[in-house]
Amino acid sequence: MTEIKLLALDLDGTLFDSQKVVSEENKQALRAARDKGVKVVITTGRPLKAVEDLLDELDLISDEDYIITFNGGLVQKTNGKILDKSQLTRDQLRRLHGALEPLGLPFDVLSDGIVYSLPSQGNHSHYPQANPKLTFVELDSFDEIPKDVIYNKVVSVTDPEFLDKQILQLPKDLYEAFEIFKSREIILEMMPKGVHKAAGLQQLIDHLGFLPEQVMAMGDEENDLSMLKWAGLGVAMANAVPKVKAIANHTTTRTNEESGVAETIEEYILKA
Repeated sequence: MTEIKLLALDLDGTLFDSQKVVSEENKQALRAARDKGVKVVITTGRPLKAVEDLLDELDLISDEDYIITFNGGLVQKTNGKILDKSQLTRDQLRRLHGALEPLGLPFDVLSDGIVYSLPSQGNHSHYPQANPKLTFVELDSFDEIPKDVIYNKVVSVTDPEFLDKQILQLPKDLYEAFEIFKSREIILEMMPKGVHKAAGLQQLIDHLGFLPEQVMAMGDEENDLSMLKWAGLGVAMANAVPKVKAIANHTTTRTNEESGVAETIEEYILKA
């Protein structure tokens, strides 16, 4: 097997347990992997601002550490320097709003660490509860969304049963123009076409001079599918959704609650 040089890690359902905590066993395994020279790269839908405390906790803030944020929309050093970026246009934003509004799906626009939030048919976003570290600005109409900011992505965060029902009614051509996927049971994410975790990781390894075969990626949800397919070793968590397990090279025997990340680091990085 090719030597692993980069470990790409999803957070929710992967590195985090249900309380959004990284276990001591996972921390020790990550330190051991880094001691072997492996780059540990958090690969998340969140913005940098929402994970700075975690990066500090894991000692991953430096000019030599990297992170993929906004599901591949930003490739950056953990000290904030941007290497590559993608964003939505205002016309794309308007098209997405026009599709979500008739379905009663709330509309959140992420711009760095700020979320511009629009309710839909009286349904307000659940995003503040899901990610309280971000700054939320409640708006009444689409035209109130600032024109002079970056639009990193759109999310709709609401009751999971309602969300799943409404997703089935989204226009089919929307999927041809955007990357649309669930990142958690209550979160639907929308990105520019071609922007996903695998694309961000490819941009990063181009900077580092690595190959996809030298990457191990771990995840559990639909927004992890692209990187697990792309990586030399794609690992699904034991708690992963069926779609993720179906395409993975390996599935952990332990869940995120049982430090499944540490189990896999031991097997494929430390023993190797």
